Amino acid sequence: MHDGIVWSRLRLLVSALSAVSGCDTATPGGGEGFAEPGIPWAPLTYVAYRAPAPMVVDGSMDEPSWRQASWTSDFVDIEGSLRPLPRFRTRAKILWDDEFFYVGADMEEPDIWAKLTQRDAVIYYDNDFEVFIDPDGDTHEYYELEINAFGTEWDLLLIRPYRDGGPAINAWDIQALETAVAIDGTLNRHGDRDRGWSVEIAIPWSVLGEAANRPTPPEAGDQWRVNFSRVEWRTEVENGDYVRLLDNPSGRSRPEDNWVWSPQGLINMHYPEMWGIVQFSGDVVGEGTDSVSITEADRAKWELRRVYYRQRAWFAEHQRYADNLRDLGFVDLSWPITLESTEHLFVASLTLGDRTYRIRQDGRVW
Repeated sequence: MHDGIVWSRLRLLVSALSAVSGCDTATPGGGEGFAEPGIPWAPLTYVAYRAPAPMVVDGSMDEPSWRQASWTSDFVDIEGSLRPLPRFRTRAKILWDDEFFYVGADMEEPDIWAKLTQRDAVIYYDNDFEVFIDPDGDTHEYYELEINAFGTEWDLLLIRPYRDGGPAINAWDIQALETAVAIDGTLNRHGDRDRGWSVEIAIPWSVLGEAANRPTPPEAGDQWRVNFSRVEWRTEVENGDYVRLLDNPSGRSRPEDNWVWSPQGLINMHYPEMWGIVQFSGDVVGEGTDSVSITEADRAKWELRRVYYRQRAWFAEHQRYADNLRDLGFVDLSWPITLESTEHLFVASLTLGDRTYRIRQDGRVW
């Protein structure tokens, strides 16, 4: 089955109230079942420092605060080490203050084009930049924002990942959102050589707090799950119009490139457990020396996620959940996991010290 992002989104976004799941894809490495990431769990990290004054969102990223902020590592293919490095460079920065979560991105692009001008159009039909935010890291109730070189926006609230039944609420809008695009070259002029385009985004905490289940703005030291994606199409020009190529000359099975900050290990951005970790610093940008450590809580949640993957694969084969870990292939575990199951429900739990972490059949981990 073709598992490209565009086709899975088209299938799954038929209705914002649909409960269609996207889990019936081929498992990486062969075999039918529930799709798992094909790379080790190793989320990238970033320290977000405070902006000393409100940012001017004009797309240029030329303010002193942006110049002092660190870049993320260069984006890689969405499948990580399973695929070659991207053809063009992409990188991003993050800042914050008491009002906004700021994202800036710079994208190398030799021929900048865009078509879509209506808000909430399916923006990834154009080359675009995308932001994903899961404030509490439970993989449910998270945010997605896409923007193209025209500055056209598409914002979504995901109640659950598509694999867990969705839905995506397309009618949801980020009130007081600020975005801007700067073009270094010419837009929609084929034949010349452009350098690229940059994006600035300011998302108000008042909106991010709607489904955060934690304080917003965050406190110093808080960690949120965040990722960035860039969709890049191969095109040709017909009668002066850019036309997306749906079958790459190289013979690759997917029709578009997907380049991300923290790799997913499969062609699907909606595996929030694979997103990067952003830690908020109370220091002003340029003055702090914070570092990020992946917590034992996150490691515990990943061990529970492994149980979830295998339970979903077991259900796909047997139409029921396994009632013991041995059937799922877990033997001599170094983590004390407990599994409780019925035919159509399960909860796996893991206790560390005085805290118990859990995951259930719809993928929510807490």
